[in-house]
Amino acid sequence: MQTHLADFIKNTPQGREADAILRSCVHCGFCTATCPTYQLLGDELDSPRGRIYLIKQALEGQAVSRKTQQHLDRCLTCRACETTCPSGVRYGRLVDIGREVVETKVPRSLSEQLTRAALRMLLPYPRRFAPLLRLGQIFSPFLPSSLKRSIPPQAKKRSWPTATHSRKMLILEGCVQPALAPQINASTAWVLDRLGISLVQAPQGGCCGAISHHLSAPQSALDFMRQNIDAWWPQIEAGAEAIVVTASGCSAMIKEYGILLAEDPDYAAKAARIAELARDIGEILAQEDRSALTPSPHIPRRIAFQSPCTLQHGQQLEGLVERLLREAGFELTEVPDAHLCCGSAGTYSLLQRDLSQRLLANKLAALEHGHPQLIATANIGCLTHLQTQSSLPVKHWITLFDPTP
Repeated sequence: MQTHLADFIKNTPQGREADAILRSCVHCGFCTATCPTYQLLGDELDSPRGRIYLIKQALEGQAVSRKTQQHLDRCLTCRACETTCPSGVRYGRLVDIGREVVETKVPRSLSEQLTRAALRMLLPYPRRFAPLLRLGQIFSPFLPSSLKRSIPPQAKKRSWPTATHSRKMLILEGCVQPALAPQINASTAWVLDRLGISLVQAPQGGCCGAISHHLSAPQSALDFMRQNIDAWWPQIEAGAEAIVVTASGCSAMIKEYGILLAEDPDYAAKAARIAELARDIGEILAQEDRSALTPSPHIPRRIAFQSPCTLQHGQQLEGLVERLLREAGFELTEVPDAHLCCGSAGTYSLLQRDLSQRLLANKLAALEHGHPQLIATANIGCLTHLQTQSSLPVKHWITLFDPTP
């Protein structure tokens, strides 16, 4: 694709990156076949190819409008198009750049500004989010059923193993997961303890930065990244082997720290090292001797696995968790169109509710197609989103191996 970027961005790091991505696109249209929003809406501008044209126009200095912004907002950033693309177009990175540019040129309504600001001020901060969640749980019996379903039940906190092993790995604390499902990281600690690995917490760490990043607040996102790097670095210098991440959305984000902080002279080298050490929990187990791991006895064996977009497309780990589950003796049911998004996509389920709910209905129909007894997934956002409408239990797959009662 030929490009003629405008002076305001042409010679910037973002401009050079976007220009290279645009030039790699050959307009083949393969991406439209796997784009969830194009499948629902049938509008070329709600496909990756259409959005690439819109971003190109914005970067070349052409007028952009609320309509441009709306088509970019509707993108889930699921990156299924990247898996399909024969030219290796890095669409996810391009849409992030495009959104940031359009955000500076198209004013949002006051209600949109307040909603997006509230999400950025609440979700990444556990001390703010947890009390509000608890308040919602207390009053949920008095709420309409539609609202009641959107509030997950209170989860019990779990103890962590006390044994100390010579092998140590760091854990991403996360932002909403400690309040929504604290048992996920606790189960991970017990599973790794069984493998002779101590999981180390870094209390000063927190949100990976994805919420701000995908809400077009890049400086806020970079601040979260720097905060995590500062929190983790002493443990890395002390010999921590990896940074274990149990939310695939966060894994995908942390693996891009090196790219996103490449222009920061104080953090570029550390960010690149962090990105190298970041591992989804599935990657950790795949490299270890799993003979000591067995499924929890009270867990059903016939399950459907919902592979989050950030696992199969963002990290290109398609089939990894499924293999681990099958090797452990689980029977995985067929999930038609497993490549399509469930509609969670971070804050998408809150900002694009109608499209999100349509995608959720389609995903649950696919997951229930093979009559499983349980749904497993690898991302807290997908888990909570699926729980709002699922008639089956929904669990993070690592908890299926928790050796504690």
